[in-house]
Amino acid sequence: MKKFVKAGLPPKRAAVRYLIIFVLICLFGFFVVKINDVEKTELVVRSGQTFEKAEVIEIIQDNLQENGTRVGEQRVKVRMLTGEKEGEELEITSSSGYLFGAACEVGMQVIVMQSVSGDTVVASVYTQDREWVIYIFAALYLLALALVGGWQGMKACLGLVFTFFSMIFVYLPMIYRGYSTFWTAVFLCFITTLVTMYLIGGPSRKTAAAIAGTLAGVVIAGVSAQLFSLASGITGYNVSDIESLMTLWNTEGIQVGGLLFSGLLISALGAVMDVAMSVSSSLQEIYSQNPSMTRFEIFKSGMHVGRDMMGTDSNTLILAFVGGSVSTLLLDYAYDLPYLQIINSNNIGISIMQGLAGSFGVVLCVPLTVLICTALFYGHPVKRAAQAGETEAESEAGAEEEPAAGAEGK
Repeated sequence: MKKFVKAGLPPKRAAVRYLIIFVLICLFGFFVVKINDVEKTELVVRSGQTFEKAEVIEIIQDNLQENGTRVGEQRVKVRMLTGEKEGEELEITSSSGYLFGAACEVGMQVIVMQSVSGDTVVASVYTQDREWVIYIFAALYLLALALVGGWQGMKACLGLVFTFFSMIFVYLPMIYRGYSTFWTAVFLCFITTLVTMYLIGGPSRKTAAAIAGTLAGVVIAGVSAQLFSLASGITGYNVSDIESLMTLWNTEGIQVGGLLFSGLLISALGAVMDVAMSVSSSLQEIYSQNPSMTRFEIFKSGMHVGRDMMGTDSNTLILAFVGGSVSTLLLDYAYDLPYLQIINSNNIGISIMQGLAGSFGVVLCVPLTVLICTALFYGHPVKRAAQAGETEAESEAGAEEEPAAGAEGK
């Protein structure tokens, strides 16, 4: 509550604001519990099959060749660390495939896929155990964000954790239950934007403008993708893993055709959010330094700020989607495919649509955010603590000079 009192809010209003936040958190928690109360249909029979942790203690038969490559399978002895056979030593195989198996070494932590039926155990190395590597790198990133960003960095960490939480426990369950993929993505973008912006900017006109600008940019990206889809004939059913997705549609009624556009909204959210908050924050600072600016001058200053950002963020989006298609592009280049085949292929069309639609959202987010900022900021300049102190000191000095001037007049 001290935060709101320092910001100039009376204690009662601060208490009401905290109460509203508490109620919203409770409602959100209740919603998360209810939406995750779902019984999944078993798509793959895994009776008796589990994935457990183990440690390689001996290489019984290696498959390393003289030229450094591996052919065939390794035969290794592992000590099971979890599961029904915990503490026991098993002799299992590890394939040399690129998707499964691992190049085992003594002391390596691995994940074992095992099936137990009575005294019979069928097991093999699934992959290297990467759990702690992922957690450590994620923790290092959050630590770096907090150290470099200070208090703002810590709040950004909370926003990032909330975004990840919402993806897993809100977005995926809603999609699985058959809700509209497009509007579910819009809802996800709304709650993550609301929480992230509030944590970073607090309750202010700047935050409100950034939230409105972000949502407008995300919706524009989605509409642009839909228009591209209608004009080009590309749909969500043209993705490479559609066969597996159709299984979900047949069993659960999931709207798999909209997943492509739903994912596009989420992927564009970060760049659009960055532009909206940067423009809003910069414009508020400019106006607070010069409260005499007209609406047109505010808009003009905002566009000057936004034009530099839209170029870099649009480039970021396009490069991100191109980076995800490098393997496809290299194969097309190596096979020297005809131009008409490449430009009309589904994968290339989808990548182009994602990059351009997201960039449309970034570009058009700038003028919309500037317009919103102009409407919200005009006539309401932010008074900094330093400025308030200077004004107070000047008024006190003026009050002391008035009696002195009166005495001289007498």
